[in-house]
Amino acid sequence: MSITQSVGFRVPLRSVRRRAALRVLFPIAVAAVASSVCLFAADISGTITVKEKLTRPSITASVAMYQRGPAVELGKDTETDPLAAERSRVVIWLEGGGPGPRSASSGQASADKATITQENRRFEPDLVVIPAGGSVSFPNLDPIFHNVFSLSKPKSFDLGNYPKGDTRTVVFPKPGIVYVNCRLHPNMAGTVVVTPNQWFARAAGKDGQYEMKGVAPGNYTVVAWHKTTGFIRKQITVTEGQDLIVDFLVPIDPEAASAGGHGTEVSHMGPGHNGAAR
Repeated sequence: MSITQSVGFRVPLRSVRRRAALRVLFPIAVAAVASSVCLFAADISGTITVKEKLTRPSITASVAMYQRGPAVELGKDTETDPLAAERSRVVIWLEGGGPGPRSASSGQASADKATITQENRRFEPDLVVIPAGGSVSFPNLDPIFHNVFSLSKPKSFDLGNYPKGDTRTVVFPKPGIVYVNCRLHPNMAGTVVVTPNQWFARAAGKDGQYEMKGVAPGNYTVVAWHKTTGFIRKQITVTEGQDLIVDFLVPIDPEAASAGGHGTEVSHMGPGHNGAAR
């Protein structure tokens, strides 16, 4: 038996039914595979503890030293809790495994792009996190020129001078720590943390808790990084459906490090270094 389409040729009814069945079954099969992955995946969470202020105050020359164009008042920090601010500057990510989650349900769908504005002669925010292959936009909101650049090994660039209302976008193909500055305003400093995959997090709220969802079984290294203290690494093994808690004390307690616990490793790489995460 066959049916006639509008173009005038006949299509076997069996073929039509097969195609209709595939249209119904394919989404079901995809959902089943996704469900099986979620079933075996685990979540990694923990608490970031910071007991002292780590970030040094920036010393800014007077406007007359380097001001070009209209006077722009220097923006001020609005932090009310210094330790909470330090916790928010800690970035956690995974090394090893696959590329990580990319679906909207993972909460990482928009993580490939970030924005650092130039406003009040500051970078805002001064720290963003993206996975390798992601991009960062640098819009200029000041009525003066800025020149964003980086000499860091993972990604070096110079965006040149550009005025208010213009923006430049940079793609970061390799993981690592990228320090960003402005050639026209020495006080301006920012950081782009480029992770090897989409499993990354930052401490949230006053409790300093973080969470990475949907991690597939395997061996990983959990990395915690702060601009002042450098890298802290802990080796973990994720098993099917078994969530893990991995806490970090920043800076690390030497006695706790010598006692072991997830195989702690400390690597000091502060703002004076332009290398990639090792």
